[in-house]
Amino acid sequence: MPMADKKPLEISPEKRARIQRQQLAAEEGARALAEVQREAIAIRTNMERLRALREARDAEAAKHAETASTAAAPKTARRVKRIVR
Repeated sequence: MPMADKKPLEISPEKRARIQRQQLAAEEGARALAEVQREAIAIRTNMERLRALREARDAEAAKHAETASTAAAPKTARRVKRIVR
């Protein structure tokens, strides 16, 4: 076939609709991925904050435990309940 017989490329309505659906799906996928990444960053930030609070609380508790153990009275022996057979 000679080159002069070819029609200019035209996109059929079905192909155009398919291309639009693919573009829409790609855009929605990119938005969803960005949202997941934002949520992951927020979760990691919150975990770091909570870890810092927990470490501060544990350090405070350890400091109080040291001062309490040096000033605490000796413990009395606990009675053991014996079962009579």
